[in-house]
Amino acid sequence: QVQLVESGGGLVQPGGSLRLSCAASGNFFSINTMAWYRQAPGKQRELVATVTGRANTNYADSVKGRFTISRDDAKNTVSLQMNSLKPEDTAVYYCNCNAVARSSSGSTYLANYWGQGTQVTVSS
Repeated sequence: QVQLVESGGGLVQPGGSLRLSCAASGNFFSINTMAWYRQAPGKQRELVATVTGRANTNYADSVKGRFTISRDDAKNTVSLQMNSLKPEDTAVYYCNCNAVARSSSGSTYLANYWGQGTQVTVSS
């Protein structure tokens, strides 16, 4: 099992910056891919950015050049640095990971886990 706890959301003015973080904990062997998703009211949840392995990253076109995803394996965290924020970035942001988890009996399995979400509001 893996638990994800997000932090860093809040209210920011257009053009401003925020840094989101997500900490993973629990009984797992490794985390393969970590990602950030977001969901605006009335819209589908969309993939924002992913980091696979140590530093193989991908971004949605809408955030490319403005957002940066990074991971710290020593701390089991993933961050999303968001610069030049726009009102269109307003959404609930969710942390996600694909992990090799370990059960109490010692068996391992691959699964996806989600954080609780953190609100990001970009407004003047």
